Amino acid sequence: MVDSASRTPAIGSAYPKIDGIDKVTGRARFGADIHLPGMLHGKVLRSPHAHACVLSIDTAAAEALEGVGAVITGADFPLLPAGTAVQIGAMSLDLYRISRLVIARDKVLFAGHPIAAVAATSPGIAERALDLIKVEYEVLPHVLDEVEAMSADAPILHDDLFTAGLGETPDKPSNVALHLEMGRGDVDQGFAAADVVVEHSFKTEAVHQGYIEPEAETAWWRPDRLTIWADTQGIFGLRAQLSTFLGIPLNFVKVIPMEVGGGFGAKSALRLSPLSTGLSRKSGRPVRTVLSRDEVLRATGPGVKTTTAVKVGAKKDGSITAIDARMIYNAGAFPGSPLAGGTLVGFSPYQTPNLRIIGFDVVTNRPKGAAYRAPGGPPITFAVESVMDEVAEKLGMDQVAFRQKNASKTGDRGPNDLAFNRIGFETVLESVKAHSAWTSNLPPARSGGAVGRGLGVGYWRGGTNTSSCSLTVQADGSISVVIGSVDLSGARTAFAQITADEFEISTNSVHVEMGDTDTVGYTDGSGGSRVTYVTGAAVHNACLSALGILRGRAADAFGVTPDVVDYQEGVFTARDIQDRQVSLRELAQASVRGAGVISVNGTATGMEPAPAFTAHVADVEVDKETGKVQVLNYTVFEDVGKAINRAGVEGQIQGGVAQGIGWALHESYVYNEDGKMTNSSFLDYRMPTALDLPRIQTELIEVPASDGPYGVRGVGEVPIVPPAGTLANAIYNAIGVRMDRLPMSPENVFTVGNASERMNWLSMADSQIGASATVAGVDIPNDE
Repeated sequence: MVDSASRTPAIGSAYPKIDGIDKVTGRARFGADIHLPGMLHGKVLRSPHAHACVLSIDTAAAEALEGVGAVITGADFPLLPAGTAVQIGAMSLDLYRISRLVIARDKVLFAGHPIAAVAATSPGIAERALDLIKVEYEVLPHVLDEVEAMSADAPILHDDLFTAGLGETPDKPSNVALHLEMGRGDVDQGFAAADVVVEHSFKTEAVHQGYIEPEAETAWWRPDRLTIWADTQGIFGLRAQLSTFLGIPLNFVKVIPMEVGGGFGAKSALRLSPLSTGLSRKSGRPVRTVLSRDEVLRATGPGVKTTTAVKVGAKKDGSITAIDARMIYNAGAFPGSPLAGGTLVGFSPYQTPNLRIIGFDVVTNRPKGAAYRAPGGPPITFAVESVMDEVAEKLGMDQVAFRQKNASKTGDRGPNDLAFNRIGFETVLESVKAHSAWTSNLPPARSGGAVGRGLGVGYWRGGTNTSSCSLTVQADGSISVVIGSVDLSGARTAFAQITADEFEISTNSVHVEMGDTDTVGYTDGSGGSRVTYVTGAAVHNACLSALGILRGRAADAFGVTPDVVDYQEGVFTARDIQDRQVSLRELAQASVRGAGVISVNGTATGMEPAPAFTAHVADVEVDKETGKVQVLNYTVFEDVGKAINRAGVEGQIQGGVAQGIGWALHESYVYNEDGKMTNSSFLDYRMPTALDLPRIQTELIEVPASDGPYGVRGVGEVPIVPPAGTLANAIYNAIGVRMDRLPMSPENVFTVGNASERMNWLSMADSQIGASATVAGVDIPNDE
C-alpha cells in the first residue's frame, strides 16, 4: 500500500541500492544463472595466431563426439556484404566488420579470434570437442603497435580497408581506418606569439575494464521466437544487431536483460549472442555460453592503446596561444577506436584561439578495442595535463590559477566548435583553490620516499539519445516502473527516488524493474553517463503524465477543472472548496473498478548534452630506488549537476578513480613476439587492490545542467579521466621526473627517472604523421 507519512525528500539523500540485498544474498540472477530444460553448454575455438589465413576447417570429429549437439563456423551465418550497417537509434554500426569480429571466415586477425563454436551436454565435452576441430592456417606477419602499423611496410590486415577522412578514397588499402582533423585559427602564429612552448610525446598501453563477471549469454531458438538472456548494456542495440546479423525481423528477437556484474562500456559490443544463437538453431536446444577469465582478457575488447604528442604555447600572463596535437589510437583488429571522443575529452577544458588536432584510427593484430569509461579520454588527458602542468611551471604560475586563466566557460566553444551550455568548470576550480587538499602542507612520507602533490582536470560531454519507461499506478496506490535501461550503477534506486518525490510518497511504495524488448519502448544503451540523465527524464515525464490523469479524475470528483486541484503527499484537494479531498489510494482503487487503469509511457529524447567537469588532487610517495608509487591522499571535485542519490554518486566517482589509478600505475596488456597475450589472468594482470588505494574523498559540486527536470549531470564517465595526469604531475613534484608512458609502474618510473633523455615516441614533424605525410602508402594532404 501507499506510504507517505512523515516523508522527507528522497532526491539528494544517500539511499542504499534497492537491489543490494538480492545481490549479497545470491538471489540476483546473472547471465551464468540461466538453467533451461535440455540446455547445452557453448564453448568457443579461438585462433592461436595473431594473423593468419584460414585454409580449411574440419569439424567432423568434433561433431561425432558423444554429447555434442552442434558445431558451427563462419559458414553457418549469412555472408554480409561490405557496407552492411545497422541503425541503433541515432548511431550507425558497421555490421559487416562486426560479423567478422564475432567469428572469423577466411582470416584471423588476433590471437583469440573466434574460429568455431561447439555446444555439448557439458562444458567438459564441449572443451574436448574443441580439441578435435582441425584448422589449417597460413601464418602471416603481424603488427601490434599503432605507429608501426602506419609504416609503409607494415602487414595489411584488411584488403578492403581504405583510409576515410581524406576526401577521395585512396587507391591502396591501409591500416589507417580514419584520418581526422579539427581545430581553429592558426597554430603557427599562436606559437610565434608564445613566451613559453612545451612539446612532448606519450605512450599508453591497452587496459581491460576489469568487470567482475565474465560475459555469459543464453540463446533459445524456437520456430516462432529467438529469446536471448543477455549480459549486456543495451537490450535494443543487441536486438538490432542480431536481427541484421541473422537476417530476421526485429520482432522475432526478444532480449531479456540479466543483472550485469560490471560492464564499463565493454558489454555494449556484440560477441556471444550470435554464437549461442547459431548453436541453438543448429541443435534445436537452448545454449548457454560463459567465457573464462582467460578469454575475457585475451579476446574481448580492452580500453585503447595510444601514441600521442601535445604541444602548447602560452604568454607570460598564462593565456594559451596555441595547442597542437597528434593522436594515434590503436583500434585493434577492426576499425573504431574512440579517437573522436578522445579529441573532445582531452581538449574541451581549455580555451585557445589556435587549435589543431590530427588523429588516426589504426588497426593492429590485437583484440578489437571496446569502450571503457569515457572512451578515449584517459590517454590523451594524461598527455594534455602533463604538458599543461609543465607550461604552468615554466611560467611560474600556480597550477590552479593557470587552469582558471584558460578554463572553458558557459558559451565557449569546444574542439568541435559547438558551444557549451551551462557548465560548472569555474566553480570546480574555485573549490579546489579553497580546499585543504590543495592548500595544506604535504603529508609526511610513510616509507622514507619523496612526497609530491599533483592536479589534473577532466571532461565528459554526457550521453543523450532516447530512453523510455512505463509506469503503472497499482490498486493500492503504489507505483510500478519498468525501465528500458540496463541497471549498471544504481539506476533503479535513483528512479525510485525520483518517482517517490514526484508522487510525494515513500520509496517503499515504488517498485522499479528492468524491462525486456517486449515490455518497454526503445531505449539506447546504458553508457556515456546517460542513464540517470535521460532515462531519469523519461521517468519524470511518466510521473507527470500519471499525476495529470489522477488530477483530472480528482477534478471530476470535485466538479472543478484540473487547474484548481492541488496535490500533496498522497492527497488531492480543490482550492476554495473546504473539507473535500480524495487520496491517491482512493483514486487508485477506483482505477480497477471501472474508472480505468492508469498506465502510462514516458520517453525522453533530443535533450542537450549535460557536460561534466572534474578536478582531482593527489598526494603520492615515490621510492626513488625502486620507482614504486604509493597514493597517499586523493580528492575529487566534480560538478554533478544534482546528486539524485548521494551514496550512488560518490560510489561512481570512487570506482572511476580506482580504475583510473589502475590504468595509471599498474595495468597493461603484455604480448610476446608471437603476438599472444602473456598476462591473461588476475594473477598476472595487475589490477589495484585495497592496499594500493587511498581513501578517495569526494566534493560534490552542484551547478545544474541546462536541460532535464533536476539539472542532473552524468557522473559515471568523467572520474576515470584525470587520474593518470594527476598522478604523473604528483610524481614530478615528488622526484622531478616527467613521466611519458603508462603504466607508471615501478619499472617505468625507474627507467624514465634514470634515462639520459626523454623518449621521443612521436614528433610533430615526424614524416609518418605530420600535416603532409605518407601513411602506409596513403598520401595525407597538406593542411597548410
